[in-house]
Amino acid sequence: MKSATLFGHRFLGLTFVASSLLLLAGCHSAYIEATVHNSTGGPVSVVEVDYPSASFGTQSLADGADFHYRFKVLGSGATKVLWTDATHQDHTVAGPSLQEGAEGRLLVTLTSSSASWDVNIHPAR
Repeated sequence: MKSATLFGHRFLGLTFVASSLLLLAGCHSAYIEATVHNSTGGPVSVVEVDYPSASFGTQSLADGADFHYRFKVLGSGATKVLWTDATHQDHTVAGPSLQEGAEGRLLVTLTSSSASWDVNIHPAR
């Protein structure tokens, strides 16, 4: 009788572990992999990217340098990038709209007078 109970407990334990591993393997968190690239010809300061419900940025970015950031989109709305160039002129350029749960890659390239957005984003699965 003891061996049957022991077998039952082991079987239940193994079933629980196997089920947990299958569930974890199916989990997927949607995020955007963003890169800001400085192509202005000089250093920039106070770089900020606003997206629905939050923002990210860096205090400075050398010419030719990249700043990488990964974020989860909570809420839906517009994006924009703001920065100050080497001549202390402020710039703001509107970007794409993002939907909650979106995932993919976003490249923002800063130029001397504007910014371009290379968007490879799709809805969450």
